[in-house]
Amino acid sequence: MATWQCVKQCGACCYLAPEERPDLEEYLSPEELQLYLSLVTESGWCRHYDHDTRECGIYEKRPSFCRVDAIEYEQRYGIAPDDLDEFAIDCCREHIADIHGDRSLEMIRFDRAVGKPRILRPQADR
Repeated sequence: MATWQCVKQCGACCYLAPEERPDLEEYLSPEELQLYLSLVTESGWCRHYDHDTRECGIYEKRPSFCRVDAIEYEQRYGIAPDDLDEFAIDCCREHIADIHGDRSLEMIRFDRAVGKPRILRPQADR
């Protein structure tokens, strides 16, 4: 079974553009939504994301909605702890593909880290 883990220097989750996450009001309280929106820069990236190091500047003190945690995900999204790894892996893969591409180094690194290495097949000529 694959186990979710954060891969350093990816940053895909730090792209917070609200138009990319239309259901924010469904799982954030009004206070959390206000905090979330205050973190978003004009470019859509979190103001605490360092583009040079590709890391979160407040990682240890980041808001609860930025954390992948069994209790947090069960309360916020209704995801049972036994389903967390699969759910988080699917979410991360989707976001990494959107930000970096489904054949990116970030995706390859993520897949290896979570125990889901894949074989990249050549893309068909267009």
